[in-house]
Amino acid sequence: MTVVKQAVENYPFGPAEAVDLHARYAEVRAERPLTRVTMPHGGDAWLATRYDDIKVVLADPRFSRAATVGKDVPRIRLFFEEENILSMDDPEHSRLRKLVAKAFTMRRVEQMRGRSQEIAEALVDDLIASEQPADLAEKVAWLLPITVICEMLGIPVEDHRKFRGWIDTWLVVGDESEVEAMNEARYEKLPEYMRAIIAKRREQPTDDLLSALVAARDNDDRLSEDELVTMGIALLATGHHTTANQLANYLYILLTQREYWEQLVEDPSLIPSAVEELLRFTPLSPYSENTRIAMEDIELGGQVLKAGEAVMVFPAVGNRDPEVFERPEELDLTRKHNPHIAFGHGIHHCLGAPLARMELQIALSTLIRRLPTLALAVPAEEVPWKSEHVVRGVGALPVRW
Repeated sequence: MTVVKQAVENYPFGPAEAVDLHARYAEVRAERPLTRVTMPHGGDAWLATRYDDIKVVLADPRFSRAATVGKDVPRIRLFFEEENILSMDDPEHSRLRKLVAKAFTMRRVEQMRGRSQEIAEALVDDLIASEQPADLAEKVAWLLPITVICEMLGIPVEDHRKFRGWIDTWLVVGDESEVEAMNEARYEKLPEYMRAIIAKRREQPTDDLLSALVAARDNDDRLSEDELVTMGIALLATGHHTTANQLANYLYILLTQREYWEQLVEDPSLIPSAVEELLRFTPLSPYSENTRIAMEDIELGGQVLKAGEAVMVFPAVGNRDPEVFERPEELDLTRKHNPHIAFGHGIHHCLGAPLARMELQIALSTLIRRLPTLALAVPAEEVPWKSEHVVRGVGALPVRW
């Protein structure tokens, strides 16, 4: 084992551009397994860029998420990490995860496929009935995941514009000028909204996931009241926000590189492998998030990390590792060997992965079947992108058909 002194680079390496990864990621991955970087807040960290090392950090319990809560650790965002299911270590993480895991099994998700297809068909009906050009992101990509998760949780889908705005405000990177609005969204508006929904579920229980969580709180005492509220918010946010942004990103790729859209139109049986390849190829975030802290001296990639040092991982960079993926920089909708880590790895592997896969498959298959001539209504360079946000996504996707 060795301890190597390295020059420290500022991170992120550069501004995010559409769905592209900054070229520096491939360079540092080839140069050395771990790179020392200075984060915008909290000081220096190690950045893991190789697939195998990223999986180790995500799965080894000696790299802690809980140790970051409330601490001034290296990070992208101004705010300190808060305690929720995404920032817990075991056994607390597993205790909460088990309460909702049954709702997201492949079997349960497949039972929802028919209803999800109905929602997709209705959204495309509305799109076709609207004036051209229309915003595909707003009319389909956003509304499909929102409608599905709202029905799962028993939340009124007509409230989506309200809570979407709060979630968007909560998830911006933020600077001092935005602190008040961000604090209001995450500490006041979202908890107040969720507490009101929970109160209704106590009075009138229904057959939905939120009612089941309320019962776990009230009857089995497996959740504290604060855990119930934060779990509801986390499910609402993660249950639609990531899938909605990625679906719009995938459509941007397919419509700006037309040969891929035509490939799916000609052979719809490619949809499952296309979704997996788009998951591998398309970064969910513009940069590394979710800091982990080494709880003891650990060797990683030939480098000794000292106890207390911070490690950052970016699965999107691991998904381009040439040691794992053949022609990693090429989008191949027929790719067979595709062990991507787009949904993470280890105990924090995305609980909603089966749901996200189902929604992405339904959305793409429905659009290519019903609107094979779908096309961007503006040049690719005129598509607006959200800036300073923890999830990469278009601001709008104007289309014609």
